[in-house]
Amino acid sequence: MGSDAAFYQIVLLWVLRTAFQAFVASLLAWLGIAAIDVLTPGIRQRQRIGEHPVAVGLFVSGFMIMIGLVIHGVVTGPVVIGAGVLQSVVDPVRLGLIAVSFFVSLLLGIILLNILDRLTPNIRFCCVDESPIAVGMYMFGYLVFFGLILHGALTMPL
Repeated sequence: MGSDAAFYQIVLLWVLRTAFQAFVASLLAWLGIAAIDVLTPGIRQRQRIGEHPVAVGLFVSGFMIMIGLVIHGVVTGPVVIGAGVLQSVVDPVRLGLIAVSFFVSLLLGIILLNILDRLTPNIRFCCVDESPIAVGMYMFGYLVFFGLILHGALTMPL
């Protein structure tokens, strides 16, 4: 869209970009939770969170913060100027950066968590699974962590 675009076209483009990126982030968060279930077999996230309303509230809060970070990243991130509507909404380079950020952050997060677990032998990380609220807080932290990673990927100049 060039500089001669009408205001409604700019708003529509913003809404489409935001909705698309929020959907992608939600899908990646779901994939990340499934991956964390596999990578941390001692903590049964999806099963334990539903056992207590506070755990559910923490999970939903983390999700909302993650989506808020994504929306902020979309709004403040760079936009392809002069491209067509489809390329402005679905920027393949930005999507590639988001995908790489997702996998790298998930891998680094799990590796660093395991290193920290080994460096602190008196703190049993697996005891998180003993309380649904603890699991909800654990997932809250993961979702905020992931939201910050996505925000960085969305606002990084290429």
